[in-house]
Amino acid sequence: MLRDTASSRFNNAAIAVKELAAQPEDEDLLELYALYKQSTVGDCNTERPGMLDFKGKAKWDAWNGKKSMEQETAKEEYIAKVEALIASIGKK
Repeated sequence: MLRDTASSRFNNAAIAVKELAAQPEDEDLLELYALYKQSTVGDCNTERPGMLDFKGKAKWDAWNGKKSMEQETAKEEYIAKVEALIASIGKK
């Protein structure tokens, strides 16, 4: 039951992040990406992108930085991050 609640809150946060009044800073976007991927996939399972793919490398580095984090922990951190962004940026 608790797991369903966490999953439901995570899904609601994933929807709410799309309704922010403004786009978060790049640093916040990378954190959201990394936590989302860790929550849904687990540890990074792809090779690091090539030298000229700056955006891809930044995303890969952010996700790989969450290596070994439990998926449930990543979900809770994602939810907290979205709630903090809603508090600071607001929703549309």
